[in-house]
Amino acid sequence: MTDKIKIFLVDDHNLFREGLKFLLSGDELISEIHEAENGKELLKNVLSVKPDIILMDIEMPEMNGIEATKETLKLFPEAKIIALSMYANENFYSEMIDAGAKGFLLKNSKFEDVQKAIAEVNEGKNYFSPEILEAIIKNLNKKKQNKKNSELTEREIEVLYNICKGMPNHEIADFLFISKRTVDKHRENILLKTQSKNTAGLVIYAIKNSIFEV
Repeated sequence: MTDKIKIFLVDDHNLFREGLKFLLSGDELISEIHEAENGKELLKNVLSVKPDIILMDIEMPEMNGIEATKETLKLFPEAKIIALSMYANENFYSEMIDAGAKGFLLKNSKFEDVQKAIAEVNEGKNYFSPEILEAIIKNLNKKKQNKKNSELTEREIEVLYNICKGMPNHEIADFLFISKRTVDKHRENILLKTQSKNTAGLVIYAIKNSIFEV
């Protein structure tokens, strides 16, 4: 039996918070829903609640979501944080990745996407709203390999770049003039080396480790 999930919802807009709380309360996988209207309020309560998932608004008064994410993970490293925003602003997402967020949702997402994000992040995966992932991969720029990225070979970085751009393995094989079986093996090695579980995880790894920039 799957353990129930404790949620901490952090957002300064009461109406949005109450609406999302109402929807989440009907999810049988969720046991508790706690609320805070800014990062400082979250920090006061996070250790007493010990939530599994924190839904974190990025733009808030008192303490924004980027700072709150950094400080929360210092206090409670086990927390898995999903960023919430009205806008697919790439600078926000790069900063939230660096801060330690595991997922990214637009506030106009369908509730099914919110449920999917919570489930996947709770399982240790990463999640992007489709619109956010599309915006990020559309604007990925390849950088020259540096020492920081030396755990990946030059070929693996080429494969990773094309995975992050949304290309399936057979297209990557054609593009790089190698066999699909070779691409499959490279992908398997990249996932192992980066400890990623899906494409969203690879995108996060690539941006966080300065392999690509957005």
